[in-house]
Amino acid sequence: MSFPISKRIANLQQSDIRQMTRHCERVGGINLGQGLGDLPTPALVREAAINAIVAGHNTYTPSEGIAPLRQAIAEKLLRDNVLSVDPEQQIVVSSGTTGAFAATLTALLNPGDGVLLFEPYYGYHLNTIRLSALEPQFLTLTAPQFMLDETALRAAVRPNTRAIIICTPSNPSGKMFDHNELLIIDRVAREYKLLVISDEIYEYISYDGRRHISPASVGELAKRTVSIMGFSKTFSITGWRLGYAVAEKSLAKAINLVHDLLYICAPSALQYGVAAGLAAPPEYFQGLRDAYQRKRDILCTGLAEAGLAPLIPQGAYYVLANIDKLDFSNAKQAALFLLEKTGVACIPGSAFYQGSEGERLLRFCFAKEDAVLQEAVRRLQKWRG
Repeated sequence: MSFPISKRIANLQQSDIRQMTRHCERVGGINLGQGLGDLPTPALVREAAINAIVAGHNTYTPSEGIAPLRQAIAEKLLRDNVLSVDPEQQIVVSSGTTGAFAATLTALLNPGDGVLLFEPYYGYHLNTIRLSALEPQFLTLTAPQFMLDETALRAAVRPNTRAIIICTPSNPSGKMFDHNELLIIDRVAREYKLLVISDEIYEYISYDGRRHISPASVGELAKRTVSIMGFSKTFSITGWRLGYAVAEKSLAKAINLVHDLLYICAPSALQYGVAAGLAAPPEYFQGLRDAYQRKRDILCTGLAEAGLAPLIPQGAYYVLANIDKLDFSNAKQAALFLLEKTGVACIPGSAFYQGSEGERLLRFCFAKEDAVLQEAVRRLQKWRG
């Protein structure tokens, strides 16, 4: 007997990111597609989690997270994000940043509300918006700088627009929104009474001396912004599924209610692990930036020499590369061809755009050991040579 599937998922499909990972596994290739982040987890994070398991911290926690972690987050926010928050009422520890994002949409928006995304966007943002019966709306930022224009932003706001999504540093472009661009968002959000949701999961991965700016620290954005942050990229623990949302008390209370209903709580012992990680010395976070900048430069130099013109990222650990010089009709064809010919997997740019702009781009991830990146570059250059 066959049952109909929900209308909510009728227009959803598995992301190209997941699909390319499966294709890569099939050929035994080098996966520069999915952001797996397969670098080692810092010892203090790993050992604190192990010690918590041994100590018996294996049962439910408060839905908003354990008090020591929320206190550590509040101290980190003041130190690194210029945000002063109440750890008791403004922080919700979540089951991954995706969990925080889903709980935020459910708690603060209604079916039919419009949510404005900047292209190129992160595909999971788009699909979670659709799954929540919200209307995705789009503003394309033009490569290679992806600068935000105030006139264009105002024109993109529709009568039913209720929220703007910011991803900074951005997946997939690596763009970091500067202070002036965030002031534009502040002005427009105040005028149109918009919620702002900022995904800052890559906040500690920035290059060339750039400083990450949390949107909530600019102008009057704090009162209308949900800042979504996490630990996966900072501590190379993508499988731990731990994140958090920071917002004004009434917003955080609503988000926590939904998070409790959907997820109960974030993994107990692992919360102790990341609490220890937040106390790491400044040298750890600078070392993280230095290591990823070296990896970025290895990959971008290799892509350029292979005829895949890189759009040099300002942050995060992805690079978009232009394929205009190659003879492909679309990005997916190019990505599959490269995988078959070189054994190097990437993601078609069409996964991050509604329009045709993505058909001339591929996304590569450089969260890999240097030797793996060097081998990937060697394969790409050999193919082009």
